[in-house]
Amino acid sequence: QVQLVESGGGLVQPGGSLRLSCAASGSIFSINAMGWYRQAPGKERELVATISTGSSTKFADSVQGRFTISRDNAKNTVYLQMDSLKPEDTAVYRCNVDGRETFRYGLRSFSSWGQGTQVTVSS
Repeated sequence: QVQLVESGGGLVQPGGSLRLSCAASGSIFSINAMGWYRQAPGKERELVATISTGSSTKFADSVQGRFTISRDNAKNTVYLQMDSLKPEDTAVYRCNVDGRETFRYGLRSFSSWGQGTQVTVSS
């Protein structure tokens, strides 16, 4: 099984910055896409940013130009650098990692989610 551990959330004032990290561990054979999603109270979960194996990135329109996503393949870790934060960025952020893992009979695909980390932007 593949586990994801997130860190880096917290309380920040508008205009501030936070950096989220998500480290994957376990029976990983390879990792494909890595991404961040968020869900605010009373709203549906939305895609924030994704990064492919070749480091191609995609961002939600609402965070384009303010957020940066990156990955360290040696550490099986994905990062989300969030700058110029706004109150509307307040949400629980969860990472998602897709790839292939080893198991008793060979290889299989996996898609794992982190436990979520709270980001609150408020003065």
